[in-house]
Amino acid sequence: MYLQQLSFINFKNYTEAEITLAEGVNAFVGNNGAGKTNLLDAVHYLSLCKSYFNPIDTQQIKQGADFFMINGIFQKNGNKEVVACGVKRNQKKQFKRNKKDYQRLADHIGLLPLVMISPYDISIIIEGSEERRKFIDNVISQTDHQYLDELIAYNKVLTNRNALLKQIADTGRYDPELLAVFDEQLIASGARIFEKRRAFMESFTQIFNRHYQFISEDAERVEMVYESQLLQDSFANLLKKSMERDRILERTTTGIHKDDLQFNIHGMAMKKFGSQGQQKSFLIALKLAQYTFLTQKKGFKPLLLLDDIFDKLDDSRVTKLMQMVSNNDFGQVFITDTSRARVEGIFNKISVDVKLFKVMEGGIDA
Repeated sequence: MYLQQLSFINFKNYTEAEITLAEGVNAFVGNNGAGKTNLLDAVHYLSLCKSYFNPIDTQQIKQGADFFMINGIFQKNGNKEVVACGVKRNQKKQFKRNKKDYQRLADHIGLLPLVMISPYDISIIIEGSEERRKFIDNVISQTDHQYLDELIAYNKVLTNRNALLKQIADTGRYDPELLAVFDEQLIASGARIFEKRRAFMESFTQIFNRHYQFISEDAERVEMVYESQLLQDSFANLLKKSMERDRILERTTTGIHKDDLQFNIHGMAMKKFGSQGQQKSFLIALKLAQYTFLTQKKGFKPLLLLDDIFDKLDDSRVTKLMQMVSNNDFGQVFITDTSRARVEGIFNKISVDVKLFKVMEGGIDA
């Protein structure tokens, strides 16, 4: 699978642009603020129906415009897939595949799998557990529609249960029957999500370890541990035990929405004791493991987007990484960097062809 042609109107800092892409490595070079990352974000929209960086669609519309449009022509298994995304102010987002509207955006997820590596990914390491859960959910959702539906159902019930707990606190009227209904629904969805996350982590951790060892040349010992309250007790027991606390705090304090990943280096927390280079290597290994996992599950190669990743990596790790992503295990690759000379030097060194695009403020030249 690869993206053959990309065009957009009024997207972020672009008024209009259209480019034809190579099946292999595509590199976008230009100054900071020119729009390189915005171009990758347009590709992300076509794959996952949203921006990688900002959940508010209307904030992607170019200043002074009323809408944006993104169109992509993909080649997949010998067939052409035409995907279009449109957002108008004060209107519902439109998403089309081969000129047909999707009734649910969730039905598109996984059709055109994608992995993005960006400096913003550092939040997976240094921020709260929500970022790490999002990472797990993103990977599994691209391979399992039932998981995504289960997640949507779980979050809906969780919202309703939390609203009921707040209502009980506000009115003093306890409704055990309605609470029991929500608990039953939460337990059913939560248990299925937990089992899928646990099974995923068992295989994913092994893939991750292989990628980190390759990138770091076995320089460090790292580990990734799945943490869930459901590893210690059943969801039903957890809800019973936390009932009083839930009522006091007016929210559900136990469940799979509290799951986390623990990242360690030499037995200590990566976010506290890992250097910037080690953290970046960890994130890249995490995302390349995601790529490998998606390839195994989907049976074809996803798109790989690498946004400004050469910074804070030494030359050895950069060369190892580019060797890896340019071989037959990977498909179409998108790279951004501020230095054309650096990109040309790296790919000349490993004898790999790269299609270069010069990105200027609101424009792209091949």
